[in-house]
Amino acid sequence: MAAFITIALFCAALIGCIASGMSIVPALAAGVIIFLIHGRVTGHHWGAMIRKGFATMRAASIVVVTFVLIGLLTTLWRAAGTVPFIVSNTTALIRPHVAILLTFLLNCLMSLLTGSSFASAATMGVITMTLGTSMQISPALLGGAILSGVYFGDRCSPVSTSAQLVKTLTHTNIFDTIRLMLRTAALPFAATCVIYEGLALYSHSSAGSIDASGLFSRAFDLHWTTVLPAVVLVVCAIARIDVRITMGASILTALPICVLVQHMDWASVGHALVFGFHCADAQVARLIDGGGIVSMVKVMLIVCISSSYSGIFQETGLLDGIHRLIASLAGKISVYGATCVTSLVTGAVACNQTLSIMLTDQLCRDLESDRQRRAIDLEDTAVVTAPLVPWAIASGVPLSSVGAPTSSILFACFLYLLPVCRFIDAARRDRRP
Repeated sequence: MAAFITIALFCAALIGCIASGMSIVPALAAGVIIFLIHGRVTGHHWGAMIRKGFATMRAASIVVVTFVLIGLLTTLWRAAGTVPFIVSNTTALIRPHVAILLTFLLNCLMSLLTGSSFASAATMGVITMTLGTSMQISPALLGGAILSGVYFGDRCSPVSTSAQLVKTLTHTNIFDTIRLMLRTAALPFAATCVIYEGLALYSHSSAGSIDASGLFSRAFDLHWTTVLPAVVLVVCAIARIDVRITMGASILTALPICVLVQHMDWASVGHALVFGFHCADAQVARLIDGGGIVSMVKVMLIVCISSSYSGIFQETGLLDGIHRLIASLAGKISVYGATCVTSLVTGAVACNQTLSIMLTDQLCRDLESDRQRRAIDLEDTAVVTAPLVPWAIASGVPLSSVGAPTSSILFACFLYLLPVCRFIDAARRDRRP
C-alpha cells in the first residue's frame, strides 16, 4: 500500500505542474524526494539510495551530449541555409495534397538511416516542417506525421539505440526482432499512410502556397554548397557511423558555410548556437527560426533527474509490490495488454523512453518466458508509447526541434495504431480454443 501511495503522490505532483502550465522539472525533483522518503520509511539508508540514484544519473548523462549536438545541428542547418536551400528546391516538386504523407515517409527513411528519432527530427523533421508550413499546412498535422516517422525508424533500425537496448535486456538477436517488427508494423504503417493522405485532402487550404524560394533568397545565399551539411549527414548515416559522430561531422561542415557563404560573423554564430537562429526578416523568421542549446536545457534536466529514479527503485524495491497487480492484469487482458498498460504508466512516470523500456522490462519480465516475444512486446509498447506522453522528452525533443505544438501528439497515428493492432491480435489469439 505504501508503494501505491508514494506513486500516487508523485503523480499528483506531475498533474499539478501540468494543470498549472508549469514545467514538470519541479515535479520530477519532488519525485526524487518522495521516493527517497519512502525508502527511508521502509528501512533503507539515505546514502545507499542517493549513491544508486547518482549512479544511474551518471550513466544517463551521456545522452546530454546528444541533446547538445541536436541544439547545435538544428541551429546550423538553419543559419547555413541548408534547410532554406532544400525547401526552396523541393516546393516546386511537392504538392500540398501529398505533403503530410511525404512528411511521414521522409522521416521514416531518415530515422531508418540514423536510428535516432532525435537526430531525424533535427534534420529531416525541420526540413519537412518548414516545407509544409510554407504550403500553409497545419503545424499540428505536420508535427504528428514527423513524430510518427521518426519513431518508425527509431523502433526498427539496426542502429537504433532503443532496439539495441531491447536486444540487451532480452538477450535476443536484433535482426530476428527486426523481422518481427516489420511484420507487426505492416498494417499500422499502411493505415497511417491512408490516414495522412486523407487528412491532407480534407485539410488542404484553398490559399496558395508561399513562394518559399523567393522568401528565402531574400535572407540567404542559396548557393549549392549550403546543402553539404545534409549530404555529409546522409553519407555518414548510410555508412553506419555513430549518430553522434555523424551529427558532429555535419556541424563542422555547416560552420564555415555560415561564415563564408551566409556572411555571418563568429560572434553571431556563437550567439545562434546558444540561443537559436533568428532571422532579421520577420516573414522568413516565421518559417525558419529556432534551434540552439537553450532549447534543449529543459529536456536535459528531465533526463538527468528522472534517470535517478531507476537506481532508487532498485535500492528500495518500490516496484516489487506492483508485479502481482501486473500479473493479474495479464490474465485478464493478455500479456501484451498488460505490457502496454505498464509501458504507458512507466512512460508517464519516467518521462523518457530509455527508462520506460527498462522499467517495463523489469516489471513484465516474468509474464513471458519466450525472449523473442518479450522483445517484440517491448518494441510494440514502451518504444512507441513513450512519445505519446505530452510531458516526456520522447515527444518534447522532436516537437521542440521542429517547432511543432504539443497537440501534434494527437496526430501521431502510427504510434496509436501499432499498439491497437497488436492488442486486437493478442485478444484474438487468446480467444482461440
